[in-house]
Amino acid sequence: MPFYYRLGQIPPKRHIQFRQPDGSLYREQVMGTKGFSGIQSILYHIHPPTQISEAKKIRDWSIPAEEEGANRHRHFLTFEAEEGGDPIDGRLHLLANEDVVIATVKPTEPMNYFFRNGDGDEIIFVHEGEGVLETVFGELPYRPGDYLVIPVGTTYRLEMKTKEQRFLVIESFGEITTPKRYRNEHGQLMEHSPFCERDIRVPEKLQTYQETGKFEVRVKVRNQLHAYVYDFHPFDVVGWDGYLYPWAFNIDDFEPITGSIHQPPPVHQTFAGPNFVVCSFVPRMYDYHPEAIPAPYYHSNVNSDEVLYYVKGNFMSRKGINEGSLTLHPSGLPHGPHPGKVEASIGKDRTEELAVMIDTFRPLKVTKQALALEDPNYMYSWLPE
Repeated sequence: MPFYYRLGQIPPKRHIQFRQPDGSLYREQVMGTKGFSGIQSILYHIHPPTQISEAKKIRDWSIPAEEEGANRHRHFLTFEAEEGGDPIDGRLHLLANEDVVIATVKPTEPMNYFFRNGDGDEIIFVHEGEGVLETVFGELPYRPGDYLVIPVGTTYRLEMKTKEQRFLVIESFGEITTPKRYRNEHGQLMEHSPFCERDIRVPEKLQTYQETGKFEVRVKVRNQLHAYVYDFHPFDVVGWDGYLYPWAFNIDDFEPITGSIHQPPPVHQTFAGPNFVVCSFVPRMYDYHPEAIPAPYYHSNVNSDEVLYYVKGNFMSRKGINEGSLTLHPSGLPHGPHPGKVEASIGKDRTEELAVMIDTFRPLKVTKQALALEDPNYMYSWLPE
């Protein structure tokens, strides 16, 4: 979220001497995007961030796709996936293209290392669990319903505070921002935006570590996973300022836009990425025209694949959908309410659904990992009963 923020100790000007109590220099690091033309922050380390004692490749970050068959609507029951692993290695990648990868994870093991995505921004949606997103920029507590937006190049670790944890993960290959139409020329969210800066949570505590030892930072870059060992704790930052940092937004703080007749999906947009958008479907009042049909109309995806991740509640246009269901409605096929759902919606005044939607503007491929979770009859669920 690009507004200026600062934590800890920083010198009065950029790129000048800033000394530690013993007289040595703090090590200034400019961390930015798009070369030097994008948003950036400046961090001040106790140690040079380039001081690596060991480097090795761990594995390819490969996501094998299924052999392509008929283009069809798909439904994956993510709650049937095996739990296990940590929040990174435990990720089950389900859908992918050149711009974004969508995964779920139910970790049972702590992260005994630090992680950095060098290929793009990430969103971690917290379905279940509480904890702290520990980062080089400071600590950011999380709770169910949080979107954790983590910029490219951010070193982080998830400290899980409760036993049950479940995440939806969106791995981007570019920058994730708020929708442009909700921002003025200065980047401020305007009055018609469904959320504002007051809803944004930023790192609230900068914990500076001066520990020495062996600390592993795993880095995903160029679709490979590498390990780098430092002789000091990577969170050795004493202060920073700028526009680039992780932040959190809770889906319960999204204020739905409603109308007298059914509103199209873009009113639910929350984030924008390279060739994809993320939307939040939240509890809201239905349309108030006396002859309104609250259920969505049938529609064709024009150059877009639609993914819906169902968080909780009763999604009024669907049947056979469970908590944790993930559906894919690909381009080239119309989709819409299941039989009887249009009629059943008439006269209703409110919905309690909660879901995350991801629309991509390049086709998604289903991974081999996803096939074990598929409901094979979903394509035919629009047939009359």
